[in-house]
Amino acid sequence: MKMLAEDIKNQAFKTSYLLYGEEAYLRSQYRDRLKNALVDPQDTMNLSHFEGKSIRPEEIIDLAETLPFFAPRRVILVENSEFFKTKCDKLADYLPAMPDTTCLIFVEAAADKRNRLFKAVKDRGRVTEFQTQDEATLTKWILSILKREDKQISRSALNLFLEKTGTDMEHISRELEKLLSYTYGRDAITPQDVEEICTVLTTNRIFDMIRAIAEKNQKHALELYYDLLTLKESPRGILSLLARQFQQLLLIKSLLVKGYDQPAIASKTGLAPFIVRRLMGQARNFTNKQLKDALADCAKAVEDVTTGRMNDVLSVELLLIKYSSVATDSV
Repeated sequence: MKMLAEDIKNQAFKTSYLLYGEEAYLRSQYRDRLKNALVDPQDTMNLSHFEGKSIRPEEIIDLAETLPFFAPRRVILVENSEFFKTKCDKLADYLPAMPDTTCLIFVEAAADKRNRLFKAVKDRGRVTEFQTQDEATLTKWILSILKREDKQISRSALNLFLEKTGTDMEHISRELEKLLSYTYGRDAITPQDVEEICTVLTTNRIFDMIRAIAEKNQKHALELYYDLLTLKESPRGILSLLARQFQQLLLIKSLLVKGYDQPAIASKTGLAPFIVRRLMGQARNFTNKQLKDALADCAKAVEDVTTGRMNDVLSVELLLIKYSSVATDSV
């Protein structure tokens, strides 16, 4: 990101750019910064936009060969093409011969570094990956936004906010806007404000569901499940997230047994430290056998739903009932 930011600042541009990675908020922010630095957003003659899997490389090449109209360059923005997941040899072959008066910007959620087009952009342009940001970076970013608004937040309120929002910067941004509006006219944000106004991500509801299972609070576990169904969440999606959470808990439990501390576990798993803190607490509430059995039952539930032996809604209900009522096993 630093080199991309320097290109924009110094107005020293490459002829091709690839912006990719799982952090959608940063991708879109830098896409707009780069695009607006390259060409006037109102200049429809020299700015073209393609999106989706049905893009024809030949059309991009024809446009790239066209000289800009009373401007230093022609900018072509290509989004979600999946050229970097499958292949696009025509563009990979074309890039070395593309005129300097054209700039191609590719924006993708994912990319294969072995892809020929990926290598072509890397050789002649700039490739920037936008990864999920760590807790320190997110904290610094949130505090900078609050400072601009002359708003203070306690450490406990900030920790609670991150626990509710997760690491998705787009979601954090939306929730911050809500929080700032809700606390308009006040200097500080409290944990109660966060509780009352911030929306919990589906993944965090899954965390609460597993906590209810660990506490043998069957009523609450089922209530959380029905809430997700009301929000139009897919039972299969919920089942997948449950399996993922049990898998993370099993991994963290094994690392705890080996003597790893919180920072080491965060480094080893790639999870944010505040997420690791929560998972460490949960992992202690389950035995290895319970977690392994839960994973096996999740896999069986997926198979039963896929083969039509069981209704998808019922499959998750039975799983929640089983693990919120069984007695704790020994490790």
